[in-house]
Amino acid sequence: MKKTPDNKPAFYAAFDKKKGPSKRGKFVADDDMVEFEDDYYRKERTREKQRTALATSNVEKSTTEKTSATGKTPNTAPKEFPRKTTVQAEAKHAFSKSKDYVHPAFMQYKTEPKCGAFGKCGGCQLQNLTYEGQIKYKQKKIEGILGIYGKVTPIVGMENPEHYRNKVHATFSYDKKGKVIAGIYEEDSHRVIPVTNCLIQDERANGIIKSILKLMPSFKMTPYDEDYDTGFMRHVLIRTSHTTGEVMVVIVGGNPIFPSKNNFVKALVKEHPYITTVVFNVNNRRTSMVLGSQEHVLYGKGYIEDTLCGTTFRISPKSFYQVNSVQAEKMFNKVMQLANLKGTENVLDAYCGIGTIGLIAAPKAGEVIGIELNKDAVRDAIANAKRNNIENIQFFQGDAGEFMVQLAQEEDQTLDLVFMDPPRSGSDEAFLSSLLKLSPKTVLYISCGPESLARDLKVLTNNGYKVKEMIPFDMFPWTEHVEAIILMTRSGSSDR
Repeated sequence: MKKTPDNKPAFYAAFDKKKGPSKRGKFVADDDMVEFEDDYYRKERTREKQRTALATSNVEKSTTEKTSATGKTPNTAPKEFPRKTTVQAEAKHAFSKSKDYVHPAFMQYKTEPKCGAFGKCGGCQLQNLTYEGQIKYKQKKIEGILGIYGKVTPIVGMENPEHYRNKVHATFSYDKKGKVIAGIYEEDSHRVIPVTNCLIQDERANGIIKSILKLMPSFKMTPYDEDYDTGFMRHVLIRTSHTTGEVMVVIVGGNPIFPSKNNFVKALVKEHPYITTVVFNVNNRRTSMVLGSQEHVLYGKGYIEDTLCGTTFRISPKSFYQVNSVQAEKMFNKVMQLANLKGTENVLDAYCGIGTIGLIAAPKAGEVIGIELNKDAVRDAIANAKRNNIENIQFFQGDAGEFMVQLAQEEDQTLDLVFMDPPRSGSDEAFLSSLLKLSPKTVLYISCGPESLARDLKVLTNNGYKVKEMIPFDMFPWTEHVEAIILMTRSGSSDR
C-alpha cells in the first residue's frame, strides 16, 4: 500500500485534507453534526420504508404471476404479526392482522405469549411461537431470501433467549386515567404502552425503570409534552455491561432544568447500587430521536466498559454497540475465523461504530482503517484503541460511501479485506461501486437486514464476487429480525 512521509497509508492524508466528509460541498462542524445525523437517519428511515413498499409490491406481483401460471398458491412462510411485513419469497396471504394467527406449517410451535404488550408494541413479533419455532421460521425466511446465492448454514441460536438486551429505552407519558406510565411507543403511533417487565430487556434495567416511576412524584417530575413544551421526564436510556457488570442510566429531560438532580441521583443509586454512572441528556426538540446534543455527567465517569473477544470497549450514551453481547461474541469470533488474517493485510472496517470489528481484527492484521458517521462513536473508537494499546488502526468520521469514493480515487491503493456492517437499509451505490473499483480479495458482510443484503449481494456477485459462506445468527430472539455473516471472495483470487 502506498505510504505518506509519516508512514501512514496514503488515503489517511487524502481524508485529512478534507477534515472529513462534506455535505453539499461544505464540511459539517462537530456542533452541527447532531443536526446532520438527525436528518441523515430520518432520510434513511424514509428510504427504507420506500424500499420495503417496493419489495412488498414485487412479492405480491410475483405471487400473482405464479398463481395464475400454475393454478396453485405457492408455499408461504409463517406469519403472526399484527401488521404487514415483507418476507421476500412469500405471498401476501401469509400475513394476518390477527395476533392469534399461526401458519399451519408452524402450528405445532404455537404458544401463549408471555407479555401483555404482545401485538401492541411491535417489539416481539414472534412471541406466540416457541423458541424452537422461531429458529425454524427464521431459517426458512433467510433461506427464501438468500438461497439463490448458495447454501445457508443452520442459524446460530441462544441457549437462554430472554433478557438479552444490554440497551433499554423507556418513554414516559400518562395513561387514560392520568397516571404516569413508562413504556414503549405503540407501533406506528405516538401512544405509550406501559411496559415495566420486558421479556427481552436486561432485568436490572426493568428494575431501574420501576424505581424512576416511583421516585418521580417525590421530586415533582412529570412526563414531558413536546407539543406544549411542558413537563420534564422524556426518556430513560439504560446500558449494561455483560462482562464488567457496569450500568449506565441516561435521564433524558425535555428542558435543561433538572429538579433536585443530586438528590434524585443519590436516591436512585441507593435503590440500585450497581449503577456506576448517571448522565443527564437534554432533548427539547420535536424529533423521534431519543437523545439530544447536550450531556452532563451527574455521577460516575459518563460511560461503561464491556469486553468482547478479549477486547475492551468504551460505551457512551450515543455509541452503537451490539445489543446482544452473548450472540455478538459468537458472531465476531466466527467473523475472525472467516477472515483468516495472516498479519500483513490492509483492512477496512466500514460502518465501524465504536470500532468493534476493526479492533478485534487489528492484532491479527497489518493496517486497519475504520470509518463511521457518528462522531461520538468515533471518539469512543479512538479511546478504545488507546485502552487496548492497539496502534495499527486509525478511525475517521464520515460517510462510508464518500470515504470509499475518495479512497478509490487514490493511485496504488490496495485493500485485502473489507468488513462492512451497514445499517438495516444496507449499503449504497457510492460505497459498492468504489468497493468494486478497489477490488479487495475478500469481503465480509455483516448484515442486520436480509432484504437489503440480497440487493447488495446481487450487485457484488454480478461484478466478480462469489459467495463462499452464509451463516445466520439470531441476535434478536422473539423478534422477526435475523442477522447474517456473508463471506465473499473475488473471482480468481485464492480461497482464504
